[in-house]
Amino acid sequence: MATFVLIHGGGGSGWDWHLVGAELRRRGHDVVAPDLPIEDPAAKLADFRDAVVSEVGERADVVVVAHSYGGFTAPLVADRLDARLLVFVAGMVPAPGETPGQWWENSGYTSPSEKLSVVEQFLGDVPAELAEENIARGRDQRSAEWDDPWPLAALPDLPTRALLCREDRLFPPDLQRHVAKARLGITPDEISGSHMVLLSRPVELAERLEGYFAALR
Repeated sequence: MATFVLIHGGGGSGWDWHLVGAELRRRGHDVVAPDLPIEDPAAKLADFRDAVVSEVGERADVVVVAHSYGGFTAPLVADRLDARLLVFVAGMVPAPGETPGQWWENSGYTSPSEKLSVVEQFLGDVPAELAEENIARGRDQRSAEWDDPWPLAALPDLPTRALLCREDRLFPPDLQRHVAKARLGITPDEISGSHMVLLSRPVELAERLEGYFAALR
């Protein structure tokens, strides 16, 4: 059994992972999916890390999973908890000293050429009722981490996987392949789905995460 620590993306909450979490629990694993303190104007990356570490407590066999903007927090958590595995799902992989605000240009990100709605950009294949609830549950990101340099000298030295979403219109597959190769030195795995694949394909995503943990053995 693993402890899956599921870290949400920008403007989100632990609720974003509720379907994946339920599936992982059904398979016998423990799950921690905290709300990062994004509504606190004073909160920085260290505060995000500490909020997660506090909720994990003394749990063992930790697998840290980052979605999207959660990629800036997940390696800090994995490093502090001596995690067994780190997984980026459509994740922003940070570089030492880089602020979240700098990531976009540094990574080679380009804005979509067409004007997209929130649903089109993030939730393209999420059932309408679930997409509406996700939008309604969105939180204002008022925290202070945007200009906060990522503090580690390197990414944690532990098994790391990246999973791209083939229909992602926020972080297109080519961008995700480039980031994974340049920053992790790996070729990402692929899953069908939009940026919010954790809501549109929770069973398949849980299977991937469980499979990554099983492969450690």
